[in-house]
Amino acid sequence: MSFLRAEWRKLAIANYAIEKELLGKYLPSGTELDLWNGNCFVSLIGFMFINTKLLGIKIPFHTSFEEVNLRFYVKRFDNGEWKRGVVFIKEIVPKPALTFVANTIYKENYETLPMEHFWSSEDNLMAIQYKWKKNNKWNSIKIEASAQKFNIEPNSETEFITEHYWGYAKVNNHKTNEYEVTHPKWKSYKVNDYDIDVDFGATYGQEFEFLNSTNPTSVMLAEGSEITVENKKTIKNDTTTKPKLH
Repeated sequence: MSFLRAEWRKLAIANYAIEKELLGKYLPSGTELDLWNGNCFVSLIGFMFINTKLLGIKIPFHTSFEEVNLRFYVKRFDNGEWKRGVVFIKEIVPKPALTFVANTIYKENYETLPMEHFWSSEDNLMAIQYKWKKNNKWNSIKIEASAQKFNIEPNSETEFITEHYWGYAKVNNHKTNEYEVTHPKWKSYKVNDYDIDVDFGATYGQEFEFLNSTNPTSVMLAEGSEITVENKKTIKNDTTTKPKLH
């Protein structure tokens, strides 16, 4: 049985090219950075969890909620093939029980904050916004897009960002949690405009404060789908093994 089943919907994604050395302390043992055309990306992503079930059970008041995360991309060579995955610098949700479960079981870095979302659709146009309150400031990512979905092009940047099917979390310098995330290929929307008002330093740490004045390399809106998060396993690496920054 999957650990979690849900729908992820209306994923607002802003991608930033950064220096890969910045991610060294976050990189789980046994993984290395997964680059796109030589670029190292972090992505700010807001979306909705809908119809959420934990071990097949709907938890009252915890079936639909917002999440905003900052993540980067890694790969791990296992049994003769590369597994492409993500590492979360921080995940923000509005429910403390979600934070407790994720941080305790998966060793993720969740934080509970007040959150809101706004979806609107009119004349074949959509506006999607996710907000969270940190230190008395409301942060926001908002995207305006056409309402018509289209297939994501093979070998495109959008495919790279959306098609990482493993999650990795650093337990310590020699242990890493690994879990599979399953979903079909997503469709996306044409982005017409966006507005990002985020205090990255307050939300994610001072090393990311420079993103306050950095324009994203790309902005995307993906429809999402039903997903599963499978049970984790812990990978133990030799003490001489170090994650790679290339």
